[in-house]
Amino acid sequence: MSLARLRRPLMAGLVALTAICVAPTVFAGSYLDRAALLLDEARTEGDMLQPRTTDKEMVLIVQMLTSAREKAGAKLEVPAAVAKAHPHLLLMLENYERAADAASAGNFKDFMKYTDTARDEDRAFRAIITELGYTLPEVGARR
Repeated sequence: MSLARLRRPLMAGLVALTAICVAPTVFAGSYLDRAALLLDEARTEGDMLQPRTTDKEMVLIVQMLTSAREKAGAKLEVPAAVAKAHPHLLLMLENYERAADAASAGNFKDFMKYTDTARDEDRAFRAIITELGYTLPEVGARR
């Protein structure tokens, strides 16, 4: 068979192989974008609420946001390539919600306990993502 006759099947095979290799990365990339947004916003709110746990309006807003974020995290489609890390994302979201609930109840000790646990889960999630060979994207430009 001549090289000219093999060119078309070889090109088709190369395109198919490229699509197979790139598709999981693209899907993981989309998950990582969504996870990074959830992580960043949860951490920002936790940091903002910490010195303001007696501000009932602030606590109420953070409670609503943490609840919505936890529900969103539970509904994420998780690619197999990063499935090992996902439970840590869910635990992080759950603990920030518990922290907001503790602040609402006026329990600063529990607020800090849940906030610290959430931060530990955040670090665990990031470490596993890195271990799996992925990088979380930066969310927004910090000035």
